[in-house]
Amino acid sequence: MQFTTRPTLQGTFGMVSSTHWLASQSAMAVLEDGGNAYDAAVAGAFVLHVVEPHLNGPGGEVPILLAPAGGEVRVVCGQGVAPAGATVAHYQGLGLELVPGTGPLAAAVPGAFDAWMLLLRDHGTKPLDDVLKYAIGYAEHGHAPVERVGQTVATVRELFETEWTSSAEVYLPGGRPPCPGELLRNPALAATWKRLLAETAAAGDREARIDAAREVWRTGFIAEALVRQSQRPTMDTSGERHTGTLTAADLATWSATYEAPATYDWNGWTVCKAGPWSQGPVFLQQLALLPPELPPYGSADYVHLLVEGCKLAMADREAWYGDAADVPLDELLSDGYNAGRRALVGDTASSELRPGSPGGRVPRLCGHARVVADEDPGFSPMGVGEPTVAKSPLSPVPGEPDVAADGATRGDTCHIDVVDRWGNMVAATPSGGWLQSNPVVPELGFPLGTRLQMTWLEEGLPNSLTPGRRPRTTLTPTIVLRDGVPILAFGTPGGDQQDQWQLHFFLDVVQRPGVRGGPDLQGAVDAPNWHNDSFPGSFYPRGMRPGSVTVEARTDPAVVAELRRRGHHVVVGDAWSEGRLCVVARDPATGVLSAAANPRGMQGYAVGR
Repeated sequence: MQFTTRPTLQGTFGMVSSTHWLASQSAMAVLEDGGNAYDAAVAGAFVLHVVEPHLNGPGGEVPILLAPAGGEVRVVCGQGVAPAGATVAHYQGLGLELVPGTGPLAAAVPGAFDAWMLLLRDHGTKPLDDVLKYAIGYAEHGHAPVERVGQTVATVRELFETEWTSSAEVYLPGGRPPCPGELLRNPALAATWKRLLAETAAAGDREARIDAAREVWRTGFIAEALVRQSQRPTMDTSGERHTGTLTAADLATWSATYEAPATYDWNGWTVCKAGPWSQGPVFLQQLALLPPELPPYGSADYVHLLVEGCKLAMADREAWYGDAADVPLDELLSDGYNAGRRALVGDTASSELRPGSPGGRVPRLCGHARVVADEDPGFSPMGVGEPTVAKSPLSPVPGEPDVAADGATRGDTCHIDVVDRWGNMVAATPSGGWLQSNPVVPELGFPLGTRLQMTWLEEGLPNSLTPGRRPRTTLTPTIVLRDGVPILAFGTPGGDQQDQWQLHFFLDVVQRPGVRGGPDLQGAVDAPNWHNDSFPGSFYPRGMRPGSVTVEARTDPAVVAELRRRGHHVVVGDAWSEGRLCVVARDPATGVLSAAANPRGMQGYAVGR
């Protein structure tokens, strides 16, 4: 039995796991009040906007996977599209080679709010007031912020004081960053949700009111304020002030949608992910690349095999995934294709970016795709894959992710999973609209997002910046079925690392069952983890580190030595620095519910009974 930081929770009523204890407990309060998993997830998500503002916001995006009891798994796409004016020609005309990592030019149509409202309307049971009251309370009356909120604000303090002054009004109370133990308030955000409720109070029944709220977001006072903010010249990572492309028409014509998940069957398990507008199928490709027999768990052979398979899957992500293309996903997941790709995995580490040729198609990569990040002063070996942290343009490395002594970056993402007593299950990864992405919209209390930074300013690629198309996102929650029945819902923050950490977690769960009955979820969350960066990063400045592997210091030194002998460039990070997983589970045979949460960062918690 491996070491764990806490027990896997078990019960029969309901379970929640999220990246912040206040969100977990708010969601649990909704379950206790008779709500279902979807009501609870929405309430928890809006709390995450308040208590993890450095990790997500209402102006960001979210993919949601839901598994209704007795129903089919569906994806709610809360990833907004590129505005009509966001063309490659427009950005090139501004002298840009990459979409900036911050500022209004990087803003897609915000998608998170409408996605949560769609979920609540169609699958929830609670009125809008009931799910928003927790977020309103924390925004209006304050919450004690986690240490990393203040640390994040400290990295952007100069920018807030000199350029993004609306952000300083919220996040520099009394002229200094928020401190743990003191209450942080966001009265403008509380006022936004209160006004939304007031303007929709007479709309009719529960569903009609939610639709009215969606309309206020798209065409009412919220939309008007978002467009005004987009049109304000704003300093970004290019070192210049730019206006954005978001218009009233862009907001009015977009809404969240339902989709079928991408799936792959592996050893009796069916893994469900969002489609190739996300990086979700990378998880599926990594499974498809595995040989019939795996090396011993945690051995150098095991880590080497998974790292090399990930490189191949990520190379395919770069060449083939995106909303601007017809992605050959069936071929990418086929037995024949993966047999050929599997043969490329040798005994030593590869430093090449090797996309495949599904169906005989010739892969094409962006000209920037092979930029080596070690040569870029904006790159941090401990922070690749994390969202850009805005800095003053006077900084020697504008846009560099800030890295603390322990290697932790100050930007990231959130996650929440819920399972209820009826067997409904949801997994969601909210992100974007961070406090360090764009200035706070003064009338609303939250900023626009920056997801367009993940697109290329080169025409004809699957992930080229294209009006009306979704930028390919790294956000990738997971639901897993056994014999067609939902068993697991999980996910993690971490940008490009998400489908690496999740794969390692999943393989641990299914290979090493727990001693208390059911899977050892907490043990799998706590197990030493790793990632590699041998592919173009999704976040500005988009570099890669060929041959890299970053492992936690708890990794067996003999494994590290063997990986280095095989040619891997191994970075040994902090003992608790890789992976930020949340998970809930349900045993259909007994009805027992389980949950676990990541101890890294000391803010993720699971609750339940």
